[in-house]
Amino acid sequence: MKLVIVESPTKAKTISRFLGKGYKVESSFGHIRDLPKSKMGIDIEHNFEPKYLVPRDKSKKVKLLKDLAKKADEIYFATDSDREGEAIAWHLVELLKPKKEQAKRITFHEITKHAIEQALKEPRELDMDRVDAQQARRILDRLVGYELSPFLWRKVAKGLSAGRVQSVTVRLIVEREREIEKFKPEEYWSLLALLLSEKDSEKPLEASLVAKEGKKYDKLGIADKKTMDEILKDLKDASYTIESIEKKEKKRNPYPPFTTSTLQQAANNRLGFSAAQTMRLAQQLYEGVELGEKGSVGLITYMRTDSLTLSDKFLKEARDFIGKEFGDKYLPEKKKLYKTASKGAQEAHEAIRPTDPELTPDDVRSHLDPQQAKLYTLIWQRAVSGQMNPAILDQTSVSISADKYTFRASGSIVKFDGFMQVYPLKTEEKIFPEMKEKEVLELKELTPDQHFTEPPPRYTEASLVKELEKKGIGRPSTYAPTIKTVIDRNYVEKEAKKLSPTEIGIMVNDVLVEHFPNVVDYDFTAKMEEDLDEIAENKKEWVPVIKEFYDPFKKNLDKKEKEVQKSDIAEEETDEKCEKCNEPMLIKMGRFGKFLACSGYPDCKNARPLDKDGEPTAPTNPVYSDEACEECKDKMELKKGRFGAYYKCVGEDCKHTRSVEVLTGITCPKCGKGDIIERRSKRGKTFYACNKYPDCKNAYWSKPTGEECPDCKSLLVAGPKGTIVCSNKECKKEKE
Repeated sequence: MKLVIVESPTKAKTISRFLGKGYKVESSFGHIRDLPKSKMGIDIEHNFEPKYLVPRDKSKKVKLLKDLAKKADEIYFATDSDREGEAIAWHLVELLKPKKEQAKRITFHEITKHAIEQALKEPRELDMDRVDAQQARRILDRLVGYELSPFLWRKVAKGLSAGRVQSVTVRLIVEREREIEKFKPEEYWSLLALLLSEKDSEKPLEASLVAKEGKKYDKLGIADKKTMDEILKDLKDASYTIESIEKKEKKRNPYPPFTTSTLQQAANNRLGFSAAQTMRLAQQLYEGVELGEKGSVGLITYMRTDSLTLSDKFLKEARDFIGKEFGDKYLPEKKKLYKTASKGAQEAHEAIRPTDPELTPDDVRSHLDPQQAKLYTLIWQRAVSGQMNPAILDQTSVSISADKYTFRASGSIVKFDGFMQVYPLKTEEKIFPEMKEKEVLELKELTPDQHFTEPPPRYTEASLVKELEKKGIGRPSTYAPTIKTVIDRNYVEKEAKKLSPTEIGIMVNDVLVEHFPNVVDYDFTAKMEEDLDEIAENKKEWVPVIKEFYDPFKKNLDKKEKEVQKSDIAEEETDEKCEKCNEPMLIKMGRFGKFLACSGYPDCKNARPLDKDGEPTAPTNPVYSDEACEECKDKMELKKGRFGAYYKCVGEDCKHTRSVEVLTGITCPKCGKGDIIERRSKRGKTFYACNKYPDCKNAYWSKPTGEECPDCKSLLVAGPKGTIVCSNKECKKEKE
């Protein structure tokens, strides 16, 4: 028997389709061994040796793999082809301890029959340089997290954390917010002329003022209304004459296939997906999706990559498909190759592409959920269109003189859509009226318009990923989890796709920038990524790289532990007195922001929230629930937390809490007894569910309207962009 070990059960299921009876494919369910959660797990005194252990929930899986390994003649470690996949394979080898001739490492960038068969023909040994690079990253992140986070607990607030890449990411967002706060808008004006040609008086020409006496205006050239009024006065009796008409053909080249970074950016901009959501869906498409009679099929290549390389096999198949479906005019004479610009890119990898261009989005849509279908369509369109001819646009530029002023009108029409046949782009065509040089145009209207410069925009996930990549911070596999981490830890808020720092995020960033500048320095963090790349390429040893970072870091940490006082960072004195013990009240910083607390803590635990302006709220009499605590029968006091109101037991040794029901006024249609109430998931997302849970498990992710669907009688719920949709997934159509 030949044993093949992969990370996920879905991947195992897909691969099993391509292998004969002599193979057994088993999943490790991700990492099989890791550093302990409860302690550092690194022997700093002995070359930073990591102390790995098998998590308790993986013990049965390890036993199963060991039992299978004993019966196997050959063991193929078929984990992903990146550094993390190499490290997982190494951990498996360390646990299973196969004989050297028995262990075989295989990799592939797509889960197809051809790729699996080719990989089995070309097994190799473990790449220990890549394992060392991944170990070094894990150890560096553990050292920073486990040394710096407790410092933040002691000096700022409990429950905080720091990270080598996450803290730099928060710094980017904080600094952008401060740019926005400091921004002072500047006034400027523009002038639009609507002009009519003698031959086509129905179609006005829109022309913008661009120059005076041959000198072009810059953006702020017309600075105020006074200047604009003077221009309008000059133009009162002006004659508008066409000085020149320039027509030229312009090519718009196709885009290269996706890398991890560009996929996350495009999915965010075009589909509204978060980086984490994009990677989750891409993982599903890579590992395999059930396509009816075809069984489980891997639809895309590996999604963690910074390479633009495409296999010869795909290039041939894509060109054959384009010629057959769209004709020769869409097919270039030669295949298109793209050069990878990303520093440290691994050219052995491929770009993200469909495994088979013949599997069009229309062919697979019925087998995918809507989000999977949207992402597959995006990947398929980008990769296939990248092998098509450029689009050709006819561009026209008309220069118009009005005494000493010059106006210009520009427009274009698509002459040949080329790659845009497959990868549509927003193109605004402008067709001009028929006209000729030296023709005098009739002025229909002059429209002055006041504008103000705008501050730099807040980052979206797409623009943040682009900036991280530009600065060399992190690598393809780190972008999505890093962004998710800073949001989950309440350092960053996401509203209407825009990212902004929270109060606690700003404070933690300021502490780190002031006291640990290297940890959050952009160039320093990028240099560390380059060092990890060099470890993977056998150009550096991992222990000296970590030592070079850790020794000065630890020295500075010990120094700051003595110098920095919590009262200097996270406490402000107030004139308020505690209503319970008469001690002064302080404004303190908690994990979720500032609050008012008694300076007599821990003897007095009185605390109050601040109002929306950051001012102390007046003391209020406690409000108690009519129902006693379910655990100790003491009173339950009404409190306000991050996710709204809740009841907390007043018992000194009891920590029991109970949520406050936010009624919707809708009776549960499933059980007919309970009420639909607003609730929060563990991740803080609002949903609506029956209050008779667990007896009734009816729930909705969108707010019910209280009305029934006219087709299936299910509840109607709020849909996107103000629509109303049916909550029944099988019905789920938009209602009037």
